[in-house]
Amino acid sequence: MTAERADAARNRAKILATAAEIVATQGIDGLTMAEVAAASGVGVGTLYRRFGDRSGLAHALIDAREREFQQAFLTGPPPLGPGAEPAERLRAFLHALADRTLAQLDLLLMAETAAPFARFGGAYEAYHQHLSLLLGHLRPPAEAPFLADALLAPLAANLVAHRGYLADTLKSGLDRLLLSLG
Repeated sequence: MTAERADAARNRAKILATAAEIVATQGIDGLTMAEVAAASGVGVGTLYRRFGDRSGLAHALIDAREREFQQAFLTGPPPLGPGAEPAERLRAFLHALADRTLAQLDLLLMAETAAPFARFGGAYEAYHQHLSLLLGHLRPPAEAPFLADALLAPLAANLVAHRGYLADTLKSGLDRLLLSLG
């Protein structure tokens, strides 16, 4: 992989900061390629070459927060990170993922619904693998992959948005699901 040129990195940072500001002030509907290009001072063609489309731009906005979240559950302090009991880590992970989902709900909704299986990309697979590993310590390992999907399902952006779930509702429901795994 080649290193990004300094000017390209600056433009990318400027574009993402502009896009984040647009989403924060105008919502996801205000996030248009033309608006981002004009506000960040780059050409629309540059934006399309760099991000592909509006969904690609949404993915880029999600990426930084996603990297922080994955770092936290892979190497951060317990209970989210290593060092806590599997049941405690499961609960901490699901609560943190609920908060993360709500924090970027509009962006996740756009990214997860861009294509039929868009939700099941890299981040979902990382979550699934992490949950499967933790669940495998608590249940027969053969059940873990299905149970991981079952625990991730209520956190789909389209379901959260459709139902209007708030953090407390999501977390208490996830806690009840975890208790049923007993």
